[in-house]
Parts: sequence; C-alpha cells; structure tokens
Amino acid sequence: MIRRLLLALAALALLASVALYFVGRGALGRHEAPGAVAPQARSPRLDAARAQQQRASAAAVGVARPKQILFGDLHVHTTFSFDAFLISLPLGQGEGARPPADACDFARHCSALDFWSLNDHAEGITPRHWKESIESVRQCNEVAGDPANPDSVAFLGWEWTQVGNTPEDHWGHKNVVLAHTDEARIPRRPIGATATYERIRRATDLPTVGIGAAALLSDNPRLHDFARFLAERADVQHCADDVPSAELPDDCLELAATPRDLFRKLDEAGHEAIVIPHGTTWGMYTPPGSSWAHQLVDGQHDPARQTLFEIYSGHGNSDVYRDWRALEFAADGSPSCPEPSESYLPTCWQAGEIIRARCLDAGEASSECEQRAAQARRHAAEAGTQAHLTVPGARAEEWLDAGQCRDCAEPAFNYRPGGAAQYVMALRNFEDASVPERFRFGFMASSDNHYARPGTGFKELNRVGFTESRRRTAGSGPIAQALAPEPDEPLPQSRAFDRDDLTGFQLFELERQTSFFLTGGLVAVHANGRDRASIWDGLGRREVYGTSGPRMLLWFDLLNAPGTRGQALPMGSELATLENPIFQARAVGSFEQLPGCPDDAQGALGAQEIRRICMGECYHPSDRRRLVTRIEVVRIRPQTHAGEAVAALIQDPWRSFSCEPRPEGCTITFEDPEFAAGRRDTLYYVRAFEEPAPGVNAAGVGCVRDTLGNCPEVALCGSGPNSDDCLAEHEPRAWSSPIFVDFAPQG
Repeated sequence: MIRRLLLALAALALLASVALYFVGRGALGRHEAPGAVAPQARSPRLDAARAQQQRASAAAVGVARPKQILFGDLHVHTTFSFDAFLISLPLGQGEGARPPADACDFARHCSALDFWSLNDHAEGITPRHWKESIESVRQCNEVAGDPANPDSVAFLGWEWTQVGNTPEDHWGHKNVVLAHTDEARIPRRPIGATATYERIRRATDLPTVGIGAAALLSDNPRLHDFARFLAERADVQHCADDVPSAELPDDCLELAATPRDLFRKLDEAGHEAIVIPHGTTWGMYTPPGSSWAHQLVDGQHDPARQTLFEIYSGHGNSDVYRDWRALEFAADGSPSCPEPSESYLPTCWQAGEIIRARCLDAGEASSECEQRAAQARRHAAEAGTQAHLTVPGARAEEWLDAGQCRDCAEPAFNYRPGGAAQYVMALRNFEDASVPERFRFGFMASSDNHYARPGTGFKELNRVGFTESRRRTAGSGPIAQALAPEPDEPLPQSRAFDRDDLTGFQLFELERQTSFFLTGGLVAVHANGRDRASIWDGLGRREVYGTSGPRMLLWFDLLNAPGTRGQALPMGSELATLENPIFQARAVGSFEQLPGCPDDAQGALGAQEIRRICMGECYHPSDRRRLVTRIEVVRIRPQTHAGEAVAALIQDPWRSFSCEPRPEGCTITFEDPEFAAGRRDTLYYVRAFEEPAPGVNAAGVGCVRDTLGNCPEVALCGSGPNSDDCLAEHEPRAWSSPIFVDFAPQG
C-alpha cells in the first residue's frame, strides 16, 4: 500500500514538474505582439502652423531663408527589449505591454514629434520580432499622409548594446538608425553585441520550473507572457561568426564583438545607416577608467557611419569633461582608490568610510577599523562597476553622492569623464602622423525611453513612465532575483566581489540611480523638407542640435568661411582657414506648455488611449515663449601630439553672453582673435539656456549640504516624502553641433 502511495506521489510530482516546465516555457502566455497603429494622422493644420511660427521666430532674430527645424527622438525602446519587458512586469508596478505601435502613437499624438526611430536591443530581438518591428514601422509611416509632407517619419533601427568588464574590452552602446524601410534596403536581421548576448543568456537562465511556479502563483497573466518571452529568446541561436552576413540564415541572431565588427557587418549588408554612440559617461555599466581613446584606433571608428553623438538623454548629461577619475591604475594595471576632492567623492573611498563607521560602532579599536577601511577601499577598487556590492547590506543612502559629478548639471549616474563629449572631441590618434585621426561628431539628444514613449521631455511630470525611474520594489522568487540580489546583513567589514555570484541586473546599482533619470532630450535637424530624405540629409550634414526636452530654436553659423562669397556655414560644418573665424548664434525659447492634450490628439486617440499611452499629457504649446537667458561658447583645441593633456585643451565656457529678457530670442556674434596666432585646429559649439524651471530628478541624489559644503545626508528620489516627481530647479538647454575650423598652413 505504501509503495503504491509513493509511486502515485512520484507520478504526481513528475506530472507537476512537467506542467510547471511547460508553464515556465510560456504555454499559458501570449506572444508579445507589435500592436495596432492608430489610423488617424496628425492634422496638417498643426504642422503648418508650427512651421509658420518658426519662420516668424527666425525672422525676428535675423535668420534669412531658414530651413525647417524638425524635432525627433532617435533612441526609443519598446517591450520587444528584454529590460523594457522586465520593468513592465507587475513586480515593479509595471504598465504591461508597450509595443512598437504605442511608440508610433505616442510620437504622433502625445509628443507630436516630426520623426523618431525604433531602437530595441538587438541582443534579444528574435527573427519574429524583427519582422514585426519592420511591419509596425511601415504601418506608422503609412498613416503619416503624403510621403512628401508627412506628419511624422518613423525610422527603423536597433541598439548595439555592448558592455565590457574592463576598460580595454568595453565599447559601450550604439544606436543604429537605417535610412529606409523597404525590403531591398534593410538588413535581414539586427546585429547585437556578443558580450551582452552572453550576459543576457546567463541572466535569463532562470529555472524554467521556477518561472512556471511564479507565474501560476501570481494572478497577473503578464508573468505567463514573460515566460513565453524568455522561451522565444532561448530558442534562437546566434549566427556563425565566420560566415558573411549575406550567407547567414534568417532564423539566427547575428552578433559583433567590437565596433569594428559592427561596421564591417554593416558594410557587408551595404545599406545606409547612421551609428550613434550614447551613454558614454553612464557609470552604471561603464567600467571605471574607461576612455574613448581606444575607440579611435584599429578600425574601431567609422567616420562615414558614426557621425553623431548623443550628448544628453533620459540617463543624463554627457557633455562636460572633468580631470578626476573613479580609480587610479598602476603600470601593471592594478587599481587603487584615489583620495576624495572638493568636487568628487570616489565610491571606493566611501566604501571605506561606511566600513570604518560600522567597525567603530561595533566597539573595535580605531587601528583595526582603519585597516578594515583600507581593505574596503581595495575591495571596492578591484570590483570596478560593482563597488557597491563589496559593502554588505549597505543602504543606498549610505553612499551619499559618491561617484557623482558634483559640479555638473544633471550628470549621468556614476560619471565617467573618459566618455564625455568634450574629452572625445579633444582626442587624436597619432599612429599615422601624416593624417592624425580624430572624431568629428555632430551633437544630438534623445530620450532612451523604455516605455515606448518617444520625446517625453515636453513636460516635467510623470516621473514613472516619462523617465526610467521605477518605484522601489520588493519580492522574492526567480523573477524578483533577476532584478536584485538577496539583501545582506550590514556587517562591519567588506568582502571581495565575485562576479560569478550574480548576473544581469543583479550587478547594477539600481536603487540610487533612480534619482538620476530625466525626462529625456530631443534631436533637432535643420531640414529642407519634412520628408524622410530631407531629414536623413540633415542628419548626414550634422546640421543638428540637441535639447534637454524643450523645443528651443537654435542656429549657429560661421560667417567668414573662405570661398563662400559671404554665405554662412551652419553647425556641423568643417573647413580649413588661416583667418580668425567669426561666428553668430541665435536662440529662441520654447513654448510654455498647457496642461492636458489638445483636441487633435484627443480626437485621434480617444480618452482611454490618452490615459494609457500619453498618461494624460501631451505636447500642448501655449502662445508664450520662454526666455533665453544666456548663450555659452565652448572651445576645444584637439591634441597636437600623443599624450598631450586634455584638460587644458577644453575651455568651458570660453565665452558667455547674457541675453536680454526678450521673448523674440537672443543673437550673439563673436570672433576668435587667437585662432590664427595659435596655428592649431579648433572646434566650437554653443549652449543656449532658458530661464530656470522645475525638472524631474534635476537634483540627483538631493544632497542636504552642511555649512562647509559637504554632503552628510541625501534625499533619494522614490523614498519617503520624496516619492513624487522629485522636482528641482534646472536650466533647460540646447547644444549645437560643433563647427570644425582647421588651421590651414601656408602651402
């Protein structure tokens, strides 16, 4: 009898395991579909009225024969991306599916953009999702009306999302944007990053039975969808590395280990594409000590494709260079922790301070506690990006403002100066002394939104949804553990970091960085028309600029270029001259926003979709323009020899001009009287600032400083009374693309 009972129980257990396995494989879930694009275009009357307003503003600041200025977002994720799907789950009070169709509707009716692109992470895009992405972008364009004068242009693309463990093997993230959407002129598959693909495979290698149990215990069907989402990706194998792209099958995932490999594969495909680096100073994943210098050698830069640089996004500002570093490295490559300075507290140093305080509180001798603090600094330095994991049980507040750029405006989290736009533009590669190579990027901005909401920076609200900020979460089980490791006890000594213990998002400092997510920026292009070809041509000319979200109007021109017969050269231009250059910059502030959504958007989407997609808020301009308060000029003189110190080559600001408080805007003219005598190549760009206004997460960790300027306490966003939109005063701004003025020696 007992034997039969045991056999019956074993059979039931086997059946339960099989059932949980199939549930864990998504048997009860739905495929993440692309959604249906709303069938109504934006009213042509609105775009015509905005064009007329632009012409009037251009005339008011003296711009003759202006091109149209069109606003877009070239960095948009949907729940086709693994990380976007993960944050859509009920564990984090997620919103559910946010497919490509939602991105189209948001861009068209909520943010009223002129163009946008789809940039889901290539490492997790299945062949089925790639085909659905293509079809969704095509549907979005079909609704746009006359192709010669569309209400909005949707571009197809993806993100190449590479993360390395060391500065030497780290290349960062790059968006690939394609010129066309017809079958003959697009790649058969996106191209992902090898290292990140392997990380995702490890991070999603969750017990299938465990996922099934978690899904069954939840009353939310979204977990079943997630199980299917993971299973679909697990079934896709990566393509052979030694086979040319054109000879690969359609049902594999193509990977590139380095930027050089990515550019080679794009060349093999032979289609028009722009590659845009982003997140270059974002310390969540960028190893301390990383520098863009190694991206200028050995074919790791393609000047024909990699022409634009994302200087600002919802992950913060990557503009300015600072001379401090998170770590110092000996000749043998071993890291050590630098001492803090007035403008920077290294995370490794704060690790030692936390351990010292705990040790003293535990009653240990001061000499013992000092030794433990030194050991904690060593452990944190050796852990690199995962320094926060070397202090057991440390609360986010205990790290204060460690790792942050204290004198930067809205900086990226755990700032890495070796990827700052100013540093990148000052670099040169002298391997070929006759033609020293350098970067010549145009500057742009975008959102990096993971809720299928392109261009969320039109209003400073809806922190959860318009930024990447998430509410604090709690939970257990395999899905919760994918987001964060199990909590530790706050011990009075540190530990060495073991990379094999954790994977995926468990490695990242998620809680503190939620105070750094912004509503995101926009890319603006000076274009001869609203059509796809005109926008693409403007992007190719680098006649673009970025804003922190508002639709400021900006012109930046060189007035005395030789051989132009008085015709000005716009931002993004490059030339060689012997004369001192003369420039003119003009800026007009953005429109103040009205609450809610205009009638056109409400009529197109309806009340329910306005709430679901737009979160009840749209681009809704009043007739009042905000004031431009000043225009700054940054001057950079790129290196003239190997090893030349970069800090002295960057002058920020080189000039600063106050603007009269006129709604018509601001115009400045200036000359560089030192160019000809200095006899060295120089680039210039301008920043235009609007009057201060409240901004989501603009205060970062929210230091509560003492009388000496120290930061003994922080008020992190998302906790306690600071759990709303976390508004703080900031200065909305725009960055022009540089004008590159090379010195032309006699002969």
